[in-house]
Parts: sequence; C-alpha cells; structure tokens
Amino acid sequence: MLELKTQVQYLNGVGPIMAEKLQRLGIKTVRDLLFYFPKRWDDFSKPQEIRKLQIGQDVIIKAKVFQIKQSRTRRKWMSIIEAILTDDSGQIKAIWFNQAFLMKILTLGSEWLFAGRVGFDRNQNVKTLNVFQYEKDPIILSIYAETAGLTSKYLRKIIKPIISQLDNLIDDFLPPDILKSEDLIDLSNALKNVHFPYKTQDIQIAKKRLGFDELFLISLRMSKIKKELATENAPKMETDEKLLQDFVLHLPFQLTDAQRRSAWEIIKDLNRKIPMNRLLEGDVGSGKTVVATMAVLVAKNNNSQSVWLAPTEILANQHFQNVSKTLALSKIRVGLFTSANKKADLRKDDLIIGTHALLQKNLSFNRLGLIIIDEQHRFGVKQRAHLRNQGNLIPHLLSMTATPIPRTLALTLYGDLDISIIDEMPRNRKKIITRVVKPEERQKAYEFIKDQIKNGRQVFVICPLIEAKEKNMINLFEADRKSAVQEFEKLSRNIFPDLKIGLLHGKLQSKEKAEIMRKFAQGKLDILVSTAVVEVGIDIANATVMMIEGADRFGLAQLHQFRGRVGRGQYQSFCFLFSEDPSENTKERLDAMVNCNNGFQLAEIDLQMRGPGEFVGIRQSGLPDLKIASLSDIVLIKRTRILAEKIVTQGIEKYPKLTAKLKEYETQRHLE
Repeated sequence: MLELKTQVQYLNGVGPIMAEKLQRLGIKTVRDLLFYFPKRWDDFSKPQEIRKLQIGQDVIIKAKVFQIKQSRTRRKWMSIIEAILTDDSGQIKAIWFNQAFLMKILTLGSEWLFAGRVGFDRNQNVKTLNVFQYEKDPIILSIYAETAGLTSKYLRKIIKPIISQLDNLIDDFLPPDILKSEDLIDLSNALKNVHFPYKTQDIQIAKKRLGFDELFLISLRMSKIKKELATENAPKMETDEKLLQDFVLHLPFQLTDAQRRSAWEIIKDLNRKIPMNRLLEGDVGSGKTVVATMAVLVAKNNNSQSVWLAPTEILANQHFQNVSKTLALSKIRVGLFTSANKKADLRKDDLIIGTHALLQKNLSFNRLGLIIIDEQHRFGVKQRAHLRNQGNLIPHLLSMTATPIPRTLALTLYGDLDISIIDEMPRNRKKIITRVVKPEERQKAYEFIKDQIKNGRQVFVICPLIEAKEKNMINLFEADRKSAVQEFEKLSRNIFPDLKIGLLHGKLQSKEKAEIMRKFAQGKLDILVSTAVVEVGIDIANATVMMIEGADRFGLAQLHQFRGRVGRGQYQSFCFLFSEDPSENTKERLDAMVNCNNGFQLAEIDLQMRGPGEFVGIRQSGLPDLKIASLSDIVLIKRTRILAEKIVTQGIEKYPKLTAKLKEYETQRHLE
C-alpha cells in the first residue's frame, strides 16, 4: 500500500538507479516527491508570434514544420536536427542535439506547440529556438529543477500516478474554520493543481494554499516557543540606576537616543521573572556592544554570571579586549574561553567571553543569569538551548546582529524574539565615500591607496575565494572570481612590493589568524588581503580603505558589512567596489551601495533584488527553505502570525492534526 513514507525506489518506473538520481534532488520518499514543486509552468495555450520573439527569452510558439534536416558534427559524435518553423508572422530556425528520432515525429507540414529559448546564429545572422519541449495540445506543463539524467518529463511521469491516490494519502492538517476564513483550498487539491494545473488560475490558487502552509507553520512554531518560554522562571534582576548613570557618565562618548531606548528595553526585561528573549539589531558601528555591556553590569550587580558568545575567535578576542577596557572601573572579572585560550574561570568570573567552545556539554557555570550571543543567526536553536538548560532558572537571552534585517523578514526569522533596533549612528561617525571602480580606473585606485598608506592609514582588500580552483574544475560562473591567495601574491610582487601585506582566510589555524589580526591592529601591516572572514565585527580604527574585488559576488547586506570595517576612527574612509560583470542588474545593485549608507534600507533593496533565499545569513538562521511563499509578502506574514498566536493562546492541543503536523515539521527541519 502506498504511503507518504514509501521510498521512491519502489514506485513504478523508478528502481535503485533512478532513486539515486532523485536523491540528488533531495527526493527519498513519496512525500518528498509530492512536495518537490515546479520552478515554473509552461502554458502552451498562450503561444507568441515568431516576429515578436526577443533573444534570451523563454517562449512558446505555435508553428508548422516548413523544413527539417539531420546532420552530424565534424567528428560525427553528435547528431543535429535543424528545422525551419513558421507561423503567419514569420519563421525561425529550431535546433535539437542527439534526438534523431525527431525526424519521424516532426513531419513536414505538421503543426506543433514548441517551448524553448530564443538564441542567435552568428554564422547565418538569424534567430534560433533551442527547443525544450514540444506538444500537440495546448496544456500547462510543470517544469522542475533537474539534474543529470532526470528530466521534468520523467518527474511528471512518476508523480502522475500518485496524484490519483492523493485523497487516500493526504490528511489535511488545517482546521476547516481556517480554510474557510482564509479562502484556501484543501491540501490534496493544492498538490494536484501545483503539479498538473488545467488553467493558470489553478496555479495561483495552489500557491496561495501551499505558501500559507509554509509561513503558518513557521509562525506557529515561533508562537509556541514564545508561550513555552513565558512559563519558565528566570533570575529577576533589580536595577541600580545610580550604577548605570555612573557607567554612562564615564564613557568616552555620548550614547545615542536609540542606544538609550534599547538599553532600557533590555533592562526592563531583566527586571522580570520571565526569561528575556530579545534580539538587539543595529547597523554596523551603531554601538550594540556598549548596550550589551550595560546588561552585563545589571547581571553582575545581581550576583549573576554572564556568558558572551562570538561567532569567531578573532571577534571573541576583540570583544574581550574592548569589553574589559569598558568595564575597567566596574570591578567585573572578565574571562576569555576559546579553543585556543581557556583561561576563564567558569566558577568565579562574572563575564565569560568565548566562541562555540563554550557550548561543550561538560562545562558548567556557577550562577549563569545572562547569555549574550553576537551575530545570533550563526547559532542554532539547540546550541542556545544547551546553555539555557543549566540550573533551575532559565538565563535571560540577548541576541545581537549587525546584519540589518527587513521588518518583514525579522517577523518570520525571529518571531519568538522581542526586537530592539538601534537605528541611529553615533554623531561623530563620518559617511564612508563609496565608489564603483571601472577596470580602466584600477591603477588610479592603487595610487590613491598608496597615498593613504603614506599618510599612515591601512587598507582592507576582500576577495570572494580563498584560492583559485584547478582550471579543469572551474565552473563558468566562477571563472572571473578573484582569490585571496592570488590577489595577495599579485599585490605583494607587482603592485605594492615595498608595503607590508598580510593574508587572512578561513583555512588558517586559529593562532595564525589571531597573529595576523594582531599585527594589523598594531599597524605592523599596511594592507590585509582577506576573504569574508572579516565580514563581522573586526574593529581597526586606523583602516580607511575597503577595496572589494568581485563585488558582484556578494549581497548588498554583506557588502555593507565589509564597508563597516572602515570608518571606525577619526579619518575620512572610502569603499571601492570592483566588478568584471557589466550586466544591468550588477550596475543597479552596486549603484545602491554608492547611493545608500543605511544598512536597513540596503537590506530592503537586497531582499527585493535577490529574494529571501539568498539574503545574507539566512541559511544559518534556522529558517527552512521556502519553496512557494515569499518573505516579501508582509500581508500574509502578518496574517499567519495573528492566526498562529490565536491558536497557541487557545491551546494548540485542541487541534490534534495541527499538533501532529507541527511535531512532524520540527522533526523534519531540525531547525538548527
């Protein structure tokens, strides 16, 4: 009997060999196959006129076969079919490779619907059609992401028999009242329509239901976590306002209003018996660290220990130096705990700053009351839970990120968290001048860098790769990507042979990375060539130039993170963007960097241009890949949140099918 958990290899037309290929697409079971949604739909009921076709377009035409012939390439290993296709508006040449059988099917004078991509034959100076699919009747065909040896035609073939059994396979988990209030079709019909639609409206109706499911389950899970947390007990921390006022008074700078507001929101959370679960979100250089330090001060005054987790050893060391200096007058014991340095006393230190090394199961703390996690999307749910579950009281949690996240995205990504936003920059920060450097202007940029270094400043150079791949392994899209190793050698030998240049990347040992950063921080290196390892948190006040090679290879939010590594001191700073990609899309994105210095605005632009799947940091956030829903759909996000909160408040146990689905969802996703 067919079940959702049935392995695909037991389906008709599959077997072990094809099952192995399906596994490359993440398809192991019948459930995986049903929820492997098309990437697009080719509608053969709406053909276009040949004379209106544009090069590069994916099109569908209705045409007659006017001429057809078969030939072979010079070495005679590839068969080529060429046909002239005509309609009332004109004609186009169609091409097929290694499909000799078409000579018997596409007979002269026969009329077909052809789907393909329009190209151009430079030898004959004519448009061509590289045909993907041909059909006799005007139907809508689902087109899937494919892999070697697996076509959309094959996927449709093995999915179709399952569709006829859907009513017995699928038990809809959404309560009838939600289906009615949200005007949604049942899940069985949604799956039928998404794979085998009869009309375009069927696709939209199916996507509405399936997209709702994706966002609703995320919202439901977040609401459930929030409710469960509200039943836990945390150490209630009293606030000594005089202590905080003295701390702020002795700072070498003035707090912004946004910092004060965020600090107050955090302190109010610490005053409660319910565990704080707050995200502190702020642009690069907006001053999140000092706000978090004020929370540490409150914890210490209540005899509670704090743990501060950083994503890298470099950042952990930097926090240790900076926070120790900030707390010098407060008599707070600060310890450092990383894989390379375990000097912290976990029983006696008031604040322990470290990396993932602090997540070891055999570690225990004496009086842990506050956990601070920097760049929190890099830590999974279970990792956070490990630190939370020590002792009878649940520690308060303050997460921080310097990646500005659009509000729509934050609602979904961090629906279990309260959010504080530092949306104001310190008054003394100068705007970083950003320029896109054309290939012919490269030498001019090098001369500018020399002048900056002559004046005592330092420079970052960022590259997308650590080292170039072997020539036979380079994929077409990586051919022009700059590597840090090659760039380091080029700059050292040819461009700046008289300057001191360092190389930093993720493959180096922790001690090597720490030593290179120490030298750069002490001014012993003029230029640091690096990969994205410097993206988060590195603070070198003397660095004034950020030069980014292959800027088109990074998202806007990530480019903004790089840019934030300079401009942290008193000197005017600059960001130079280099790209070999002349496309309009790249120009538009890099122009946004030139014209906008606000990380939150750039994050919105990045989300619109690249979509949520590519948005920086999301892959590490615990958010499952969305196949149908869009994180840009703020109306649907809000609606699913309201419904989820309502159901969790009423008691999700009243809905057994929904409870079972949520449990299954959590098991499948692991959400780490």
